[in-house]
Amino acid sequence: MQDYLNFKKMKKNMGTADRIIRVIIAAIVGVLYFTGTISGTLGIVLLVLAGVFVLTSLISFCPLYAPFGIKTCPMKEKK
Repeated sequence: MQDYLNFKKMKKNMGTADRIIRVIIAAIVGVLYFTGTISGTLGIVLLVLAGVFVLTSLISFCPLYAPFGIKTCPMKEKK
């Protein structure tokens, strides 16, 4: 239950361009893997990485950005 509550606290740190680029890279890796261009251990590692890219794009949050304070999403002005 605690993990679910922490998930709700995650704030978006990925912008639209970042999300689109990740999905495109994931699609390219998927096509290369399933056509046999990349295979073996490298293919599996890249396929898993592509899955992570898609997942992080869907939730607009990259856990690797958080510790470094990186945000590619536009900042909203506070009034």
